[in-house]
Amino acid sequence: MAISEPLARIEPASFRDPGNQVFHAGAQVLRGLDAQSARHWHALAATDFFPTLLAEGKVCGTEAVDPTRVPDGHRWAAVLRHERIPFVSHPYEWSSAMLRDAALLHLEILLRALPAGFTTKDGSAYNLQFQGAGPVFIDVGSFEPVRDGEPWAGYRQFCQTLLYPLLLTAHLGWDFRPLLRAQVDGVEPEQMRRLFTGTRRLLPGVPTHVHLHGAMQARNAASSTSDVRAQLRAAGYSRDLALATVRGLQRLVRRLDRPPTASHWAHYQRTCGYTDADRAGKERFVETALTAAGRPRLVLDLGANDGRYARVAARHADYVVAVEQDPEVVDTLYRALRADDERRILPLVMDLADPSPGGGWRGVERAGFAARAAADVVLALAVVHHLALGRNVPLPAVLDWLADCCAPGGRLVVEFVHPGDPMARRLLANKPDGLFPDYRRETFEALLTSRFRLERQLDLPSGTRTLYQVAVGG
Repeated sequence: MAISEPLARIEPASFRDPGNQVFHAGAQVLRGLDAQSARHWHALAATDFFPTLLAEGKVCGTEAVDPTRVPDGHRWAAVLRHERIPFVSHPYEWSSAMLRDAALLHLEILLRALPAGFTTKDGSAYNLQFQGAGPVFIDVGSFEPVRDGEPWAGYRQFCQTLLYPLLLTAHLGWDFRPLLRAQVDGVEPEQMRRLFTGTRRLLPGVPTHVHLHGAMQARNAASSTSDVRAQLRAAGYSRDLALATVRGLQRLVRRLDRPPTASHWAHYQRTCGYTDADRAGKERFVETALTAAGRPRLVLDLGANDGRYARVAARHADYVVAVEQDPEVVDTLYRALRADDERRILPLVMDLADPSPGGGWRGVERAGFAARAAADVVLALAVVHHLALGRNVPLPAVLDWLADCCAPGGRLVVEFVHPGDPMARRLLANKPDGLFPDYRRETFEALLTSRFRLERQLDLPSGTRTLYQVAVGG
């Protein structure tokens, strides 16, 4: 099949493997393969397990296209076209159940590849994405023929970006997200060894995958990779042992399920002061706004809480990204969406006052939220007062940021909570008097209409909250 659009842009995150590189051509996602990687691809496509994974949706849709010249003038031996992921997310934006499901999929793929003579040369969490509540493996270029007598090359990456964060959450109750956000290569074994001392050394998975792994890594620090492989082959390391190791990891990860705990925000819909009439009016307003937008390609639900309005949006849009700060609430939402096999709503953990920045090499290897968040419709329901009153973000800055989240010609549905609302009074309770003199409805409306075109508004029956539907552009 021919490529229908000219190649335009190299994917900033695709530079670590010289054998294959990802490019974007309009809406197409393409991967160029060198001669060796092309041979691996043809062998992979001829197996039974790989087409089955594609059919099951566990590996992103992939097809070969006619090789062509790419922007740097390099001619690849083969070119693949991949299914586009509706919204790219990062592991430090996932809940613990999402990270665990991603780890289990990675191991399942490896267990199905090894008997067919294939392995994956990477084990990074970044090789997976989510399509709604379902993980999908995206790094097709990671598959290569297995060499008997050699260990899984992706083991260290798997530990650092998937297993170690899960151990921290399951055994210590730690939030793994700040560590993954701060370190693009994940949590180092030495960091883990310092945390798992004393009786913690005996917790499931820790003796083998933290302490023994760290000791082996230190012992082989001066040895070349080929030397280590030769030693393992001489010791009788086999494909059967590799399979046993992966099965052991699979059993361990299955045990690392940590159900979400009670959270202050878990019952926000009942405690925020809405009446039944408020909720009904709000839902009708949101539904009408989405209908007016045609069939939005992407909706952002900022401050999604339990996903009530994300589910409303999913009835009218191709895809919805539901962003919520509380990881326990997101974990609960994800589990509910997973149970429903919902593939159009992606829940993410993110503090809207501190959204994910760009990271990795030159700050662009992992795109920041602002670079990914151009949505056809943005829902900012019960968000503005938390940013303005709770986090001291000036109202003009809040609205500027919401405008940045909208695609050209997009729409914003935003809720203003009046100063007299019970939730607003609660946020103001511990603030100095007079700190927010501009937090008034009149000021908000003036700022809103200076940035957007007002289409309609609604005062909710309680009288302390107002909804606005506005459009980007004059």
